[in-house]
Amino acid sequence: MIVILSKRFLRGEEPALSEVEGIWASRAKCRVLCDTIIARSARFLVNLPGTVKTMASRPQLYYITDRKAFPGDESDRRRHLLAKISKAARYGVDYIQLREKDLSSRELESLAREAVRVVHSHLRTEDRELRPRILINSRTDVALAAAADGVHLRSDDISPSDVRIAWRCGAGAPSAGSGQAPARENSPEVPIVGVSCHSVDEVTQAKKSGADFAVFAPVFEKKDLQTNVAVGLAALEAACHMGIPVFALGGVTLANAQSCLAAGATGIAAIRLFQENDIADVVRTIRG
Repeated sequence: MIVILSKRFLRGEEPALSEVEGIWASRAKCRVLCDTIIARSARFLVNLPGTVKTMASRPQLYYITDRKAFPGDESDRRRHLLAKISKAARYGVDYIQLREKDLSSRELESLAREAVRVVHSHLRTEDRELRPRILINSRTDVALAAAADGVHLRSDDISPSDVRIAWRCGAGAPSAGSGQAPARENSPEVPIVGVSCHSVDEVTQAKKSGADFAVFAPVFEKKDLQTNVAVGLAALEAACHMGIPVFALGGVTLANAQSCLAAGATGIAAIRLFQENDIADVVRTIRG
């Protein structure tokens, strides 16, 4: 159903209300693509719960972590990061990627478990639809061990299909480094898999390989990386026509975020935008 409706949207056709309701019912297993379809079908949702209409019209938000940007020693940075994750959950950020590449397997798994615990305890619900999805950067084993929701892959990483095979085979296997009992019985049946992309061709490949969404970067030049060539809004707009949800990343600020959404982005992904600003202000400004 999802594939059929996706093709119809690309042809400019519109769905029946019953088809949109079917997509909403299956949304738990493929959230990003369903949100995109629902957003484009908002006027058909008048008979569905009010929360559906709210989610259908809002941009998605994707917080990518960098604890080293916080002040203090390692203990302080970890505490700052978990507080930021808690606030992201409180104010409705949709995805949180743990991108702490310098940590060992044991340290990353420990942090991931804490992040999952913070999100669960903060919202006091086991309903995955009511909390952010936690993705682990390029580590399927850690994502499984920590009961995270999925994985974010580099552009030159393994394929999303490989992640899903590993996910199916990983149930009950030992944890990545902690020696704790596996948390995998609490992991979702199907992982969310995002892929970093730096060109329209890479976005096309991400779609073909079965990614749930692409993170397209860098849209704008970063202030401290003058050698980093921005792809620009025109390339972002082209990427957003490849039939896969696309998040804009790279130099995105409160001042230019709306231009990314106007270009067709499903949402905004960022590190500094979330870490250097009050998350409540970020959410309020971008979602209006």
